[in-house]
This record gives sequence, structure tokens and C-alpha cells, in this order.
Amino acid sequence: MISILLPNSANIALAAESLRRGGLVALPTETVYGLAGDALNPAALARIFEVKQRPYFDPLIVHIADRIWVEKLCTDIPDQARVLMDRFWPGPLTLVLPKSNLVPDLATSGLPNVALRMPSHPVALALLREVGSPLAAPSANLFGALSPTTARHVSDAFSQGIDCILDGGPCSVGVESTVLGFGENGNPFLLRPGGLSKEEIESVLKMKISAAPISDVPQSPGGLSSHYAPRTPLFFFEAGKSPNASARSGLLWFGPEPVPSGFTAVENISATGNLREAAMNLFAALHKLDSMGLERILAQIVPESGLGRAINDRLRRGCAPLGQ
Repeated sequence: MISILLPNSANIALAAESLRRGGLVALPTETVYGLAGDALNPAALARIFEVKQRPYFDPLIVHIADRIWVEKLCTDIPDQARVLMDRFWPGPLTLVLPKSNLVPDLATSGLPNVALRMPSHPVALALLREVGSPLAAPSANLFGALSPTTARHVSDAFSQGIDCILDGGPCSVGVESTVLGFGENGNPFLLRPGGLSKEEIESVLKMKISAAPISDVPQSPGGLSSHYAPRTPLFFFEAGKSPNASARSGLLWFGPEPVPSGFTAVENISATGNLREAAMNLFAALHKLDSMGLERILAQIVPESGLGRAINDRLRRGCAPLGQ
């Protein structure tokens, strides 16, 4: 079993030494737990792809603790990107920018752009500073599976390949970061909804952000149309519709409305209808339902606003519409 360590200074130093040697460490961020390796070490990057069973065409997010790394890792930084860094870093926002020669091609899957993020979790920042190098850190799960929001989720997913897991408690945001790319005019576009809402970004930039189409050839991390899936078959339905319960079915519910009867298990990700709370609870609730040996899980789509976009994005990528 992989060791789960308290994130004290001695264990952070131990984890940093593992990373400097080319090892892998699972670390907490405010979004989800990440599987971290030295972003400037191609051998460490190759181990991330191998341990996660991640296809090499799916690029990684590079995490930094200091803005000085942006200048080192990127060749062009649009003015709008600097505005967003000033306002939302550290936090759940990833920016895709033209990469410098310092970034190994493996980190970007051969693409000319690198995805950068500065996490806000104190353990992630402490580890980054202790290592002294950027860390590539995709979600600490097997590729395509549910993302981990606790150290135990990581431990359940892997029996080997990781040097240790730093336990920073449950993730406070609970869904992956929002990913933005930039056009030739320097204006951003949405590559993946996530833990920072589109409305918050638009409010700061005072402009509307267009969405990039989902492609089977990802141009950024998390760009595949099928992703974030439990082992149990997962189906979604629109709010206001009454799903039919059947034997060994689980229900992922949202809001204060009465819960339909007849389900073996029910997880309400926010009984008060709070989308921030729902995002924080989403993956933990799906992990719990997925562990019950159910025949299927039915998931209610939430309002398509704020963090609801990120929640619905994860549900749609992880399942099929009910009836198909």
C-alpha cells in the first residue's frame, strides 16, 4: 500500500526529494488531488503517463508557485492573461500559452502551447517551493476514471507507482480547474469549464468568452469528449423530470425538492441548491455510489450557470443521456 503522509515540513521535504529524483507524489490542490512529477524531467513525465495509463496525446497541466516561471515557460503572454493571473492566481484557473523550449514536448503532447496553473492549496504551494521546479500534476486517478478529492480516493486507485500521498484533506473546490486558451487577438476562449465560473472571468475582463468545441484530439488537458467516468454505468436526466427507480439503482440528486423513492442509495450533492457546495461534493458522492455494487447511477443535471457548467460538463463526459 502507498503511504499516506501528513503534510508536515518533514514529509513535504521527503516528497520533494522523491520528485527531484524523478519520482511521483500525489498532492492535494483546491480542485482535485494531482499526480505530480517534475515538469522539466521527461522521464518523470513518462512515468505519469504510464502510471495513469493516460494516452500520450492528452497534454498535462504544469503547476507553479511563482509568476517568474510564466516568463521562463512561455514565449508570449497576452495582456488579458496577465489580468487573469493578477486576479485569479493562485486559484482554479489554467491558462494555455505558447511554450518555451524549456518545456519538454511530452508535457504538451507535442502541441506548441503549455497549460499553466498556480494552485492555492497551501500544501501544493509548499511542495512546489520545496522542490524548486514546476510540477506536472494531472488528476491522481486512472485515466478516464472519477477524479479524486480525498487522499483515500488516490490510495484506492493505485497500489503502486507513487512514492507517497500527501493528505491535505478534502478538496475545497472539488472539480478541476477552468481552462482558457487565447486567440490571435489575445482574447481568451473557454477550453474546459471548471472551478472558476465563466461569469467571474467575464466580469473581470468586461467581455463575453466564447467556448471552444470539444474535440477527440484534445488541444488542452481534459478536452476529450469521454472522461470522468465511474465504473458503474452512469446516466443523466434533466431537472424537472422524474427518473424511474429500479433494483440496484443509485441517484445523484441536487436541491431541496423531495427525493424520488425506490432507489437503493441517494446522494444529494447540495440539499440547499448551492452550486459551489455541489461542485465540492460531486466526485466524493460519485465515488461513494460507485463503491456500492449498483447496476446503474442516475444523475440529475444542475442549473447551467456558474459552477453548474463544470458539474454538467463532468456528468455529460462521464455518462450517456437516460434512455440511450
